[in-house]
Amino acid sequence: MLYYLYELNHAVISPFRSAIKGSKNYLSNPFNPLSYTPTGKSMIAMCEMFERATRRYEKPSFDIKSTSSGKKEIEVKEKIIWKNHFCEIIHFSKKLPKEKHPGPKLLLVAPMSGHYATLLRGTVEALLPDHDVHITDWADARMVPLAKGSFDLSSYIDYIISILHEMGPTTHVIAICQPSVPVLAAISLMEAAGDPARPASMCLIGGPIDTRKNPTSVNKLAEERGLDWFRSNTIVNVPFPHPGAMRQVHPGFLQLTGFMSMNLDRHMNAHYDLFTHLVEGDEDSAEKHRIFYDEYLAVMDLTAEFYLQTVETVFVEHALPQGSMMHRGKHVDTGQVRNVALMTIEGEKDDISSPGQTQAAHDLCHRLPQKMHEHYVQKNVGHYGIFNGSRFCKQIVPRLHDFITRFDPVEKR
Repeated sequence: MLYYLYELNHAVISPFRSAIKGSKNYLSNPFNPLSYTPTGKSMIAMCEMFERATRRYEKPSFDIKSTSSGKKEIEVKEKIIWKNHFCEIIHFSKKLPKEKHPGPKLLLVAPMSGHYATLLRGTVEALLPDHDVHITDWADARMVPLAKGSFDLSSYIDYIISILHEMGPTTHVIAICQPSVPVLAAISLMEAAGDPARPASMCLIGGPIDTRKNPTSVNKLAEERGLDWFRSNTIVNVPFPHPGAMRQVHPGFLQLTGFMSMNLDRHMNAHYDLFTHLVEGDEDSAEKHRIFYDEYLAVMDLTAEFYLQTVETVFVEHALPQGSMMHRGKHVDTGQVRNVALMTIEGEKDDISSPGQTQAAHDLCHRLPQKMHEHYVQKNVGHYGIFNGSRFCKQIVPRLHDFITRFDPVEKR
């Protein structure tokens, strides 16, 4: 019922949105003298605020056309090199001379936590100059027909292993936030099996490896409410006419509500600032706001089985750090990691995966030689700042590159 009410709300508001959008076009017409007055500018700003507040934000595109190589601009093309029902792997292929190597091969595992992989556009752009970047582009569950089957945390781990088989053993994996747990689990299973396709290194960034350490409000909520509460209050059926109609999901708009409520004051101030910028004619500042929120407000649905299994395994049972995590009847033993170098990165002010939670991976990989461990805490940044923004580009990317290069089999030849 909740999803139907959400869709009904959009349908009811749609005519008003169209009318407001038409009003904005009329008021902002350069031949309309009202557009140059304070009253007119305020009315135009209010129209845009209403239109943006009631819009359905569609999946953005990466739209990365080029990157730098030394002082030259290099053309970049997106290629899908692997796909399954719930994921595609996009390769950002650089048009380089044959004699020039594209750099260490990276698999960037995007979070499956409500936002699209394009949230990492800035991450991709920062890594592209010196690396051969691939990224997981997870599917919106409401767009996957029920006949395509289910997708849970175990499926996620299977996908990671299959992708690594496709990409080969010289791959370096970077997992951002949520995928830190399934990526570490997948690599542990590959190590235990002596799988030759295991990656050369893994970097876990702001991930909930052990949420018992320095728990956040998100962690406490999961423990206090328990799995039954989440099943009863956050799971709904996808309505018609979406391709995934009748699939049980945790809807993106609920996840977004949770994200927004954690920092509500910040988001309200940002939108007030947008209104002020529009009235004052500060188009550059307004455009920065639009770009960020066009991405941030675009959300996807998660399959119910994946969402609930993740809540239970990661936040309620703490199965990975407790040593009790199972995958298809096999024990996930992180102590088996002996050949894949490990780097963890945390943000000093991260309020989603707080400091200590990702670092816990080092204790779990206790059989890995000490020289293959590295940990870094970025000062004065929150969760978003450890994979995007100026500090990520200037302080984290160089450290990432040094770590990856040190353990890259191609570089050692």
